[in-house]
Amino acid sequence: MPVQPNKSVVGENAFAHASGIHQDAILKHESTFGIMTPQSIGIPGHELVLTARSGKHALQHRLNYLGYKIGEAQLPDTYAKFLTIADKKKEVFDEDLVHMMEGNDASSHGIYNLDYIYVATGNKIVPTATIEISKDGNKNTKAATGDGPVDAMFKAINEATGEENIKLTDYQIKAVTKGTEAMGEVNVRISRDNNEVTGRGASTDILEASAKAYLSAITKLEKETGKKAESKAAVKKANKKKAAKK
Repeated sequence: MPVQPNKSVVGENAFAHASGIHQDAILKHESTFGIMTPQSIGIPGHELVLTARSGKHALQHRLNYLGYKIGEAQLPDTYAKFLTIADKKKEVFDEDLVHMMEGNDASSHGIYNLDYIYVATGNKIVPTATIEISKDGNKNTKAATGDGPVDAMFKAINEATGEENIKLTDYQIKAVTKGTEAMGEVNVRISRDNNEVTGRGASTDILEASAKAYLSAITKLEKETGKKAESKAAVKKANKKKAAKK
């Protein structure tokens, strides 16, 4: 028998928090506002509902989960943009946050786009995926086989992007709308050389959503790696200047 979300004690809303004070307290210690855990009644965890009443730490927590590393210096400006959205909506969803963060870039430079995807699979054939992606106006088409349609597709993407040694550490699917034409959301987490990022994709086609999520993660991984390389180069240059002065 389904349990109503607003049912006291055992309903999902019993562990959903919209107040900024409550959210901050839950992030500091989960037992602050409850005598029982959500896991004890089969709910995965506390839900922080982002609204105009949410605070900076709740926003930072959700953005970190989505793969956006927001430091304390960036937080005030990011929070101001969040409030602009929250003042217009009753609830701010992950899709809104992704759009907000991606919109921070002056252009789409360095972002992989999914142009075309074709997947052939069945119980008596080897799953094969053909994919075309573009980045900065350059297109690349690759095909690959795999243990399943998703595995074949991810291998084709690796070849098209030239990425190697990427490890898929998490892959999750969930429906964000109801019905047979439901919008599916895929979240992936990938890692390489101690760098770990997440990617998200949504579509009524779960394979397309998977490809978008994987490409999103690779884009973030390349940007994260690029930032670290630039930082190391800057430190090296500064050390050379110090050595020259001596």
